[in-house]
Formats: sequence, C-alpha cells, structure tokens
Amino acid sequence: MNLTTEKMIYGGDGLARSPEGKTVFVPFVLPGEEVTVEITEEKTGFIRANLKEVVQASDKRIPPPCPYFGNCGGCHYQHSNYEYQLEMKAAILRETFQRTGKFAWDNEVLIHSSDPWYYRNRTRMKVSSHAGFVMGYYRAASNELLAVEGCPISSPLINRAIERIWELGKQQRVPESISEIEFFADHEDSELLLEIYSVQPIPGLQQFFLDVRERIPELRGTALFSLSGRGPSGLPELAETAGEGWLNYRAGDWTFRVSAGSFFQTNRFLVDDLVRTMITGVSGRMALDLYSGVGLFANHLSKRFHQVFAVESNPASVADLKANAQKNVNVAQATTEEFLQKSLNLNPDLVVVDPPRAGLGERAAKLLAAQRIPRIIYLSCDPTTLARDLRLLLDFGYRMEEVHLIDLFPQTFHMESLVRLVR
Repeated sequence: MNLTTEKMIYGGDGLARSPEGKTVFVPFVLPGEEVTVEITEEKTGFIRANLKEVVQASDKRIPPPCPYFGNCGGCHYQHSNYEYQLEMKAAILRETFQRTGKFAWDNEVLIHSSDPWYYRNRTRMKVSSHAGFVMGYYRAASNELLAVEGCPISSPLINRAIERIWELGKQQRVPESISEIEFFADHEDSELLLEIYSVQPIPGLQQFFLDVRERIPELRGTALFSLSGRGPSGLPELAETAGEGWLNYRAGDWTFRVSAGSFFQTNRFLVDDLVRTMITGVSGRMALDLYSGVGLFANHLSKRFHQVFAVESNPASVADLKANAQKNVNVAQATTEEFLQKSLNLNPDLVVVDPPRAGLGERAAKLLAAQRIPRIIYLSCDPTTLARDLRLLLDFGYRMEEVHLIDLFPQTFHMESLVRLVR
C-alpha cells in the first residue's frame, strides 16, 4: 500500500491515511514522505503498518548512525536531522494541548536543545543467558530481545561498561539469573554504579562486581534488586550491595548523593539548564517541591525561599533527600495526595511538581488547584497527562505564562515539558 505521511504523533509513529480514509500508523517515516507499507494490524478505527520503502524522502531525512536503528525499540527519530526532531516535538506538544486539553498555546514554545548523542547518564538493558549471553533492548514493537553491544545515546563510560560486560558474558562470567542491568554514570562520566535486577538471589554478586571493576576501574558499586517481591512502595527491593551503593552527582550549585533505586534526571548535558529554567525569577517565603526525588530542585529553591517543603514517597529517594537537604528544606515522606490533604493551610508562594508519566491525576490536581497558590511550575515527561492536568488547572483560574520544551531525550519520541502557571 502506498501512502503519504501527514504528520508525526506522540509515540514515534507517523500518521497517514489509507485509500479508504482509515488512519494508518507507520514508524520510521517523516511528514510529507511518500512510502510503501505492509499492514501488520487492522482494527475498526485504524491500521498499523511497517515501512517497506521510502518512495519520496523528506529533505530532513538522514542516514541513521546507529546500526541497530529500525530494529531496536529505543530510538525513533535517528532518520531525521536534530533540528527537525525539535520542530516535530514542538508541533506534537501543541497538538496534544489542543486534542487532549482542549486549549491552544499560540505563543512561542521555548526550546532547550541538547547534544544529540552520548547524552544519557542512565541506561537499562535486558539480559538473557538461556541460550548464550545476550544483552540489549527489546526490538521495536515486540518483547523480543535484540543484542546490542553499543548505544550512541548513552555516555562514553556506559558504553565502555557495556562492552566489558559483553566480554564477561561471552566468557560465561555473568550470573545467569540476572535479567536486567542498569548503568548510572556521574556528572563527569567518571564514576559508575550498576543496578542489577534478578528474580533469584545471586550468590556470585561480589565476584561479578570485582570482575567488572577489574575491567572498569570507574565502577564504584553494584546493587542487586529483587524482582520476586515488591516492597511497601511497590518497587523492587534492594537485596544486596557490593562496593558503594550510591554516586555523588554535581548539578547546579550542589552535589547530590544519588543511591541505587533513586530517581535522577537522565540527560547529563541539560541538568544544569533544567535547574536554571526551574528557579529563574522565583523567590519568596515558602515553596513546595512535590515529587522531589533526591532534592535537585528543593536545594536550589532553598537559596530563594525562606522555607522549602520537599515531598517524596520512594524510600531510596527519601533517604538521599534527607542526606542532601539544606537546613531550610523540610523533608516529608508521603505521596503528593497525602501531603496536600494535610497541608491545606501552608499557603506557599510557589509549588514545583515533577510527577512520573501518570501525571498529577485528577485528585492531586484538584487538591493543588484548590489551594489557590499564586504560582505553579509543572515539569512533565508525558505531554498527554500534562495536557489533561493543565486543563483542570486552567478551569480553576490558572493561566499559562511560559511553555518550555526541554529535550532530555534526543533521537526518541520522549519529551520533557516545563509549564509556568500563574493565578
């Protein structure tokens, strides 16, 4: 079937129309391209198809530099030049506001670009040893493991570690029960932490740590997380460590302890810019930092506000948050909903929110909006849940002052958006 791509949509696919007018989703295309596709799934309202041939290519199309691109499910836009990737993301953000939130943003989207390669300080790979060692990512649109021996969006240190673990795997020196390995590198790309995930205990974890450190002297520690049971937070439980269980990460004006299992921003080139964008032009008596993580924003807000409340529910992140918090930062271990329900009389000048992909949700958004806080800064990693939550805040009398697209994830459809709201 021959089609012409109309536009890109959130999720990485291009949207086209079949000769009968049905919506067709196709990966690895660009707007305006004439392509030949093969149907893989047909439903009442849409068709999914794979790209067979680009008949007429966009002038934005480039040869993808990664040999795994097109098979690997990790990247979606390597076939486009980077400037056009940013244009596509800004257009998708605007359209998501309109389609999901039923509002338009007609002003400028302020774009923060990144170095488009070797930017990730955290990379998680699947591991299988059932029929010989394999480590990599899932293939696009499947749960089939694709062997990957190098990743050009991950930092140089992480790539060296990937190579060395492959060497150990080929020598049958990687414990067979390991199902995932997450690599985390510090701000200078000079120290490394490994998070290991396994359903079963790993008797040889200490030896594996020593084997890897012999090949990667930058390795500071290894932490084993059990996938067989979940802790009270619903997350895999830390079972064992070898070496140190954390890294020190310099970001902006502070150095943060970041332990295995704690959240931290993944783009090593844009963390400082993200912090500056968050705190520029704000000051006052009190600020709330909801979904605080290890305190990245709370500590920087502490220089501008007399008092900061940092709210976090993840136990690992809370421990780091307490270790990192400045004297005027009050740490609360609670969910955002729990905290907002109990703090109706705080009357802060500013609230910063950085929720996971699920967003605030209706209850938390209503609790927040009902407090009539003068200023909210919403950092989001999912434009759909962002648009949904913004719609509710707009209905409560807030207005959008600025929209920033902070490209923490080049070569992928993922995007980080920061929206300033005022009453």
